[in-house]
Amino acid sequence: MTTPSASGRPDHKPRPFIDLLVSIVIPSLILMKLSGDEYLGSVNALVIGLAFPLGWGLFELIRYGKKNFIAVLGLISVGLTGGIGLLELDAGWLAIKEAAIPAVIGLAVLVSSWTKYPLVRTLMYNRNVLDVDKIHQALEANGNVAEFEGRLLKATYFFAGTFLFSSIMNYLIAKWIVVSPSGTQAFNEELGQMTLVSYPMIAIPSMIMMMLIFYYLWRTIRRLTGFTLEEVMAPQLRDEQKAKDYSESPSND
Repeated sequence: MTTPSASGRPDHKPRPFIDLLVSIVIPSLILMKLSGDEYLGSVNALVIGLAFPLGWGLFELIRYGKKNFIAVLGLISVGLTGGIGLLELDAGWLAIKEAAIPAVIGLAVLVSSWTKYPLVRTLMYNRNVLDVDKIHQALEANGNVAEFEGRLLKATYFFAGTFLFSSIMNYLIAKWIVVSPSGTQAFNEELGQMTLVSYPMIAIPSMIMMMLIFYYLWRTIRRLTGFTLEEVMAPQLRDEQKAKDYSESPSND
């Protein structure tokens, strides 16, 4: 059961296995296995296959109010993929589209570094993850605010680099796998293969890179403030961890 947030919407809790199933596995299986004329046909398989991630993305946006830039780009990406297949455009456009989406996100990350709200600060250095006020007070007391801001800027550049990596890999994988004319059964099957291959070859390395960026940020906080990770976790996360530790302690069995 989900609990409502202050905005009146249910709180959004990550569901990676459902996201993976709906956005990757089911569409890929439909495109690879049901595109033949004896099943759905190439057009119907493309429409139904892409309807899963598109419908799931819209559900997330409407249900939880997750109206963020990256989510919207994801919906645009799915729509463009469907358009390329249905309009039977040259398959080369798919490679361009696959590269363009992460490139646009990476550019947005860079541009955000010149604003009051860098995306790294929004995603990693925020009150839902860290006790920002406590960290800032320690940085001011130690005279390390300027050095921390410089490290945060570096983290922004590293973060943009992960999307550059995704952009290049997306283009190469699309050019390597999708070689058949769009609108054909072979195109759908190759699109499904590309979707499956892109997850381990792009998503997992990108996730590891983002974890390393967070580790870099955390090591910076530790060096400049002297706090341990537990000491700078967001208060609500500390409370959740204490409640979990208490419930799992032998005395409560």
